Amino acid sequence: MQPKTLALVDDDLDYAEYLTQDLRERGIAVRRFDDSNALLADPEAFDFEFYLIDLMLPGVQGTELIKILRRRTEAGIVVVSGRLGPEVFGEVITAGADMYLVKPVQFEQVALAIGAVQRRVVRPGSADSLWKFDAAAGELIAPDGIRIQLSDADQLLIECFVKADGQPVTREALLACLGREAGASEADDGLSATIYRLRRRIERATPMLVPLQSKSRVGYVFKAPLQRV
Repeated sequence: MQPKTLALVDDDLDYAEYLTQDLRERGIAVRRFDDSNALLADPEAFDFEFYLIDLMLPGVQGTELIKILRRRTEAGIVVVSGRLGPEVFGEVITAGADMYLVKPVQFEQVALAIGAVQRRVVRPGSADSLWKFDAAAGELIAPDGIRIQLSDADQLLIECFVKADGQPVTREALLACLGREAGASEADDGLSATIYRLRRRIERATPMLVPLQSKSRVGYVFKAPLQRV
């Protein structure tokens, strides 16, 4: 089993070019980034199904990049790096990587590692992943039972995501939920700030993955079961 989309983050241009070609021949849509900051600045940064990451990168270092990704996505993450040592393995696995391969490594081995991790991360949703919106209390209840106090704007957004039932919600629809007029740059910036504050509120309250993610050129999606109680 292989992912449909993959981000390759590696500043070794020759290696990245040949690996990209090999993975594309296996049917994977690969996008290359030679700088971790370039990935994080991309509108689709957290939308890939899989990530291959080097550790010695310009911008945010590899282990910190893994931590950032792991807060936003459950996608498979494999580290392919020339750094050696048991402490390095411990760092990347603790940060949230699924597997660690040491360069030099054959492309066939990389493909096998991607397939093995992908089989584990692709799994159906369950009742254990249900988030609940307690409208009366103004709280979001995480699957681990943590209650997150929401602002008035947060509640309006969560109500909008409940109605969407797992489908992406456009920025225009979210602005309408907030009672703001679409088209003004101030309103658009305000929506991004509101979404950011809601994400941070969730992150500070629970160690669980934040399911609120951007959907490139569309808006945002709550990628977990969400129910009003």
